[in-house]
Amino acid sequence: MFHHVKELQFNARVSQPDPQFAKLLLEQFGGGNGELKAAMQYFVQAFTCRQAYPTQYDLLMDIATEEFSHLEIVGATIQMLLGPVNGELKNAVETNPVAKLADGRKGTKEELIHQALQNPQFLVLSGGGPTVTDSNGVPWSGSFVNANGDLTVDLRSDIAAESRAKIVYEYLMKFTDDPLVHESLRFLMTREIAHFQMFSAALANIQPNFPPGVRQGDPRFTHAYFNMSNGADIRGPWNQGSGPWAEGEWTYVEDPIATVRQTQGLTEMRETSPYSDDEVETANKKLAKLRHTEVSQAVPKGQNQWSDYGTADLQQRRKAS
Repeated sequence: MFHHVKELQFNARVSQPDPQFAKLLLEQFGGGNGELKAAMQYFVQAFTCRQAYPTQYDLLMDIATEEFSHLEIVGATIQMLLGPVNGELKNAVETNPVAKLADGRKGTKEELIHQALQNPQFLVLSGGGPTVTDSNGVPWSGSFVNANGDLTVDLRSDIAAESRAKIVYEYLMKFTDDPLVHESLRFLMTREIAHFQMFSAALANIQPNFPPGVRQGDPRFTHAYFNMSNGADIRGPWNQGSGPWAEGEWTYVEDPIATVRQTQGLTEMRETSPYSDDEVETANKKLAKLRHTEVSQAVPKGQNQWSDYGTADLQQRRKAS
C-alpha cells in the first residue's frame, strides 16, 4: 500500500527557469538510467523475494520507494526549470507567447523553438511539463528493467544501475551553474552511492554468491585467459596469479589459435580450475538443493496469502514454516 506524502524527501529548488537544462534532466526522469527505471527494477525484483527472502524484499521495496521519491524530486525540478512555459503556451491570443520566455537572454526563444522541433513531446505535446522520455524524447520502456528471479544476479544488476545513475548525475552537474539545482543533483547522486553500498552489503550477505545463479562453470575454462590480440601483451590480476580467485590461479593461453587446434576445438583442454568435474557437479547439486529448499519451504503449496494483517512479521513467519 502506497501513501503519498506531499512534502518532497529533499527540498528541490531552482534559482531561475532554465528550459534547456530541464530537457537534459529528463534523462533522469524517463531515461534508461533514470529514477523511474531504478524504481521499477527494484519493485519488480522484490516480488520473487516476498516469501522466500523477506529481508531482501524489505530492502528492495524500501529502495524502490525511495527511487519513486527521487522521481518526484526530478519531476518537480524539471517543472520549476520550465518556469512559465505551461502558462505561456496556454495564451492562445498572443501571436508568439514563447518569445516572452526569453527574459532578455539572447537565443532563448530560438533555443526553445529548436527544442520543440527536435523533440515535440518536450514542449508541443506535453505543454511544458515532464515527459516519460529521455532527453532525446525516446519513450521509457519496460525493457530497461532487469529482473531475473535470482538475487545473486539481480543485486549485481542493481549495483550496476546505481553506478550508471551516479555518473549521469555527475555529468549533469557540469551543465548547470544554478547552485540550488546543484544541491538537489548532489543529494540524488549521493543517494546512488548509498544504494550501491546497500546492494553490495546485501549481496555479500548471501553465501555463496559466486558465480551468479546456481551452476558452477566448466573447470576447463573458468580460470583460462585467452590472449585474443597481437602486439604488446598486458598482464595484471585479471590474467595472472590468483587474481580474484579464492583458490587456483589464472591460466594464460598465449596462443589461442594453436590451443584450439591442438585440443580439437577446446574439447580436450585440461582443467584450469583447481576443482575436478566431479567436484563441480557435487557443488551444483548442493547449491541447487539449498536454493530449492529456501524457496519451497517458504512458499505454501496450497492456499496462499500475500499479507498477514496485524500478525507476526515476515521473518517470524518464515522461521515458523
